[in-house]
Amino acid sequence: MNYSQFLNMIPEATLVLALVIVFFADFALLKSERKTFVLGMLTGALLLCQIVPCFMAGPSSAFGGLYVTSPIVNVMKTILTLGTFIVVVMSQKWLEGPANKLSGEYYMLILSTLLGMYVMMSSGHFLLFFLGLEMASVPMACLVAFDKYKRDSAEAAAKYILTATFSSGVMLYGISMLYGATGTLYFDDMAAIITQNYRPNAWAAMIGMVFSQSPLLIMGMVFFFSGLGFKISLVPFHFWTADTYQGAPTPVTGYLSVVSKGAATLTLAIILMKVFAAMVDMWEPLLWIVIMLTITVGNLFAIRQTELKRFMAFSSISQAGYIMLAVVGNSTMGLTALTFYVLVYVAANLAVFTVISAVEHNGGNTQMSAYNGLYQTNPKLALLMTLALFSLAGIPPFAGMFSKFFVFMAAVGGHESAPFWPYFVVLVALVNTVISLYYYLLIVKAMYITKEDNPLPFFANGRAINWSLAICTAGILLFGICSCIYAWIDKAAVASM
Repeated sequence: MNYSQFLNMIPEATLVLALVIVFFADFALLKSERKTFVLGMLTGALLLCQIVPCFMAGPSSAFGGLYVTSPIVNVMKTILTLGTFIVVVMSQKWLEGPANKLSGEYYMLILSTLLGMYVMMSSGHFLLFFLGLEMASVPMACLVAFDKYKRDSAEAAAKYILTATFSSGVMLYGISMLYGATGTLYFDDMAAIITQNYRPNAWAAMIGMVFSQSPLLIMGMVFFFSGLGFKISLVPFHFWTADTYQGAPTPVTGYLSVVSKGAATLTLAIILMKVFAAMVDMWEPLLWIVIMLTITVGNLFAIRQTELKRFMAFSSISQAGYIMLAVVGNSTMGLTALTFYVLVYVAANLAVFTVISAVEHNGGNTQMSAYNGLYQTNPKLALLMTLALFSLAGIPPFAGMFSKFFVFMAAVGGHESAPFWPYFVVLVALVNTVISLYYYLLIVKAMYITKEDNPLPFFANGRAINWSLAICTAGILLFGICSCIYAWIDKAAVASM
């Protein structure tokens, strides 16, 4: 084997180096009282440096096509690395508590999970894709169970690992069916075989293909989609999400809701558009149904929540539906809209979880009632929370409005001749945007309007929380109006397609 091919995997190689540096630093600082602070600064600095190889890397391949990366994948790696940096910064306050002695392990698990996501997105073979997925999932289960002083954390980890194991089994079953139908696990080879042999262009042709030509291929695609649907929290594969988000430590919940979801959605989009491009008439109607269910169920269940992390769990389910809405366009614009949506979602969602973490750490809890009258004592925190919620709801002029607009445009693009369904799916998404605004305003109402005789007293956030909020707020305000960011993502998407 030619080991020089590892030089084609610069982002992964530099991240492995960062992981080794953190490991030895943790060993060297074993008895230091400032270990958490030093390791946090070191990990944050390494992640900022990691953005450079992700941003500068070009298209490359290694090991006979097992590893294949493209400009849009490198853009997503840059976005997820920035999101991981924000999570590391916001974790400092929490790690100063009982979890202080395990801060080294926490940072290594974070980096290991990010490495798995890198590998998953850059896979050109279903085997490497599955290895990357497990590299991301197993350390994530450890992170969910990291707060050993809370019973809910262990329960959440048990539910997460059980559902992750089941979804991995379903996915492997689907991949084995795909191999049996095509005789290969390489993305390019499988796409060529499917294109050569299966070309449905209407519902009648699709039905004929299902029942007379290759039911094994169809079942393999459905099982694969179902397995990855668990990772993204698409309905009806979402049941683990609320309990896991509620029980996990708040920084881990934020990490799970944005970074993990971003990697999985881009990977699913690439595989659908690349491997199953010839079968678009089959998977697109399936995706329409799943998207409508995901957005609607997530919004309706979010209205009923009084615990804020469960509330954000159902919000993230709904947001996953909006992200996947970009895929139904099956176009370059869809990839651009998906990636831009993830970028804006990282900023807005992590801002919300940073505020939740700050309130929880300073004598509050994660119940919505803890935010009653927050504006009276902590007006700046309440204002930043409001900006983040408005962005998630898609209120102009915040970045969330632009991300939703691009997703809707991508969903109907390329379907001008379609009489009904794409426009109906977008209409359902628009109606649900109004519903989401209602339940996001419930938190705003609690902070600004609901009277509370003893609101949470004023508290200082600390430098780490302030930096995290500053970065997220800048993203909420600037990503929508800085056209160069969208142009950068669009250029990468065009080069990739």
